[in-house]
Amino acid sequence: MDHIITLNAGSSSLKFGLFAASQSDPALICSGIVENIGSSSAHIRLRDRDGKSLADGVSDALRDHGAALDSILNLLQIEFPHARIAAVGHRVVHGGPNNGGPVVLTPDSLEKLRQLEPFAPLHQPVNLDGAQAAMKRFPEAKQVACFDTAFHRNHPWVNDTFALPSEFYDIGVRRYGFHGLSYEYVSGHLKETATLIHGGRVVVAHLGNGASMCAMIDGRSVGSSMGFSAMDGLPMGTRCGQLDPGVVLYLMDQCSMSADEISDLLYRRSGLLGLSGMTSDMRTLEASDAPGARNAINYFTFRIRRELGAMAAVLGGLDALVFTGGIGENSTYIRERICTDMGWLGIELDHDANADNRTVISTDLSRVTLMVVPTNEELVIARAALQLMQV
Repeated sequence: MDHIITLNAGSSSLKFGLFAASQSDPALICSGIVENIGSSSAHIRLRDRDGKSLADGVSDALRDHGAALDSILNLLQIEFPHARIAAVGHRVVHGGPNNGGPVVLTPDSLEKLRQLEPFAPLHQPVNLDGAQAAMKRFPEAKQVACFDTAFHRNHPWVNDTFALPSEFYDIGVRRYGFHGLSYEYVSGHLKETATLIHGGRVVVAHLGNGASMCAMIDGRSVGSSMGFSAMDGLPMGTRCGQLDPGVVLYLMDQCSMSADEISDLLYRRSGLLGLSGMTSDMRTLEASDAPGARNAINYFTFRIRRELGAMAAVLGGLDALVFTGGIGENSTYIRERICTDMGWLGIELDHDANADNRTVISTDLSRVTLMVVPTNEELVIARAALQLMQV
């Protein structure tokens, strides 16, 4: 049987999956992740569809994404030697203004996507390096790119532009939005399991090391907290979120910081890490009594609540708020902090349901339905690869 590999590269991680390419829907065989790539604590995990561990270990050989990819592919070949790889699906963070759906990668299209690397410097290079390596490893397989920006490509113009001269919009300086694969999964899940909610005014909060919010009507994105880059909007693990551009000018002029130094500050040393002075890991922050940890959580939840009000204004009201992503799916405390005293918006949290991590965590009297939906970007990628395999 034909199989599909999915690759989902972050700045220091690489998620992967192996799917059987059944005619109806890809069937998961195994999934895994390589974390802390480039450090002495780099860790690779692989589990089968039932959660049984197939591999779990630390390796200092995982020095970069290329080495991590080689380790993943070698491990899959050992565990599943008869799997014929017919397609490899790649998460590519930036698709630019014209890619509104998945595409089959060619050397020419890969080179065009390289031109977008300045738009997403943490993610785009490793996404494309992985695709290039997979092309060499599986020359007969279709290589399919799935873009995090594609889900947002039909925004109204006012949600897609900045108040700059129009020539900048024409060369691509516009609001793109990200985390589109996660939002696409949640939208599809709601369509299958909660039709009325799917057809209404929904805000999805993807909260994790990367964090953003998306306003949807009838399952389609009409607004995103992220803009030109994956740095805008909410504070994240190490990224600053919304920032007055005057701060960047000040850092250049008064602090004599170079573009590379500012990029490092805003992408790698800010967010929860910068605010707390400790860590970007929300679990550690929640367990700490340090003032920096409290400050980081207070700012994180404040900005989410502020953005929620803005999203409700974009939608003209709110029917549902859906939490997803690592923090959104698992942190009962953060969800409680976000939803407390939001009755003016129609939100009433069921504290017991929230503590139990139920799917619906709002009370029966809440005008806004509160939900927790685990995301599955790998399945979205596998489905796109299967569809283009059949073309």
